[in-house]
Amino acid sequence: NRGVLVPKGHPLAKARPLTLEAVASYPIVTYDFAFTGRSAINAAFTARGLEPNVVLSALDADVIKTYVELGMGIGIVAAMAFDPAKDVGFEMLDASHLFAASTTRLALRKGVFLRGYVYEFISLFAPQYSRSAVDAALAGNVPIDVL
Repeated sequence: NRGVLVPKGHPLAKARPLTLEAVASYPIVTYDFAFTGRSAINAAFTARGLEPNVVLSALDADVIKTYVELGMGIGIVAAMAFDPAKDVGFEMLDASHLFAASTTRLALRKGVFLRGYVYEFISLFAPQYSRSAVDAALAGNVPIDVL
């Protein structure tokens, strides 16, 4: 779920395999501690007895990208924040083996009326859940773990 964002040609891009020790040897720009997922980043370093050099933190991946672009450090961001078409000056290094996976959930109250834009959001977020499946779950006609 996370990747290490580096400028094109950065020495870390050649690290095979990518290790926490290698990542910890650079200044790091990542999410603010209040941001969900930052505790998993810290936990990974702590479990290996490492102290990451977090020089800057931000609430937004685009801000982190800007700091990395300015040479402030390497970024640890959600892998989905990287767009190869737009982020041409960066390389995203797979770090899924370094950090625990994150899960995002949507919660809806049973029996509520949903507006069309909510169904649209659900279909963008989780395309495998059709409108009829969401309606069945909200009506209590299917167990919640089915969805």
